[in-house]
Amino acid sequence: MIISILSADKKYGIGKKNGLLFSLPIDMKFFRTTTINHVVAMGENTLLSFPNSKPLKNRTHIVLSADNTHNYEGVINVHSFSDFLNKIKEYSLKEDVYIIGGASIYNQMIPYVDEVLLTKVDEDGGAEVFFHNLDEDDNFECIEEGEPIDDNGHIIRFTKYINKNKVNI
Repeated sequence: MIISILSADKKYGIGKKNGLLFSLPIDMKFFRTTTINHVVAMGENTLLSFPNSKPLKNRTHIVLSADNTHNYEGVINVHSFSDFLNKIKEYSLKEDVYIIGGASIYNQMIPYVDEVLLTKVDEDGGAEVFFHNLDEDDNFECIEEGEPIDDNGHIIRFTKYINKNKVNI
């Protein structure tokens, strides 16, 4: 399966200044335990936003950079969206692939994902970049919605959406 995993504020905002909107330890633990030992696919800026711009431990990374000269150590480097899709397809035949950002990648991948694991934060984070509003898209259905949880002073809710009209890669 191909699964997007992310958190968003109530306006579907997901980031500013190439970073996250909120410090959410419970959500970060969910991200770690969900993606560990799996494939994560992302754009170049997402990789660069990690500590020391290094890949996350115990994951296979597919990184899209439009610049052919940008090749990062410890990841699978691709330089076109079609190569990105092909590499995701190749891995998704064997295991789950998690789409982890950034905004452009999330939004380009919307037609192709089976599921979206969305942590909703019940506030406005003043975002500069936004995710696709799944609640206004008839192709997506929320099939799970957790109880509200206090995560570092922010009220969050774990949700799962399914794509009812997935486009095959």
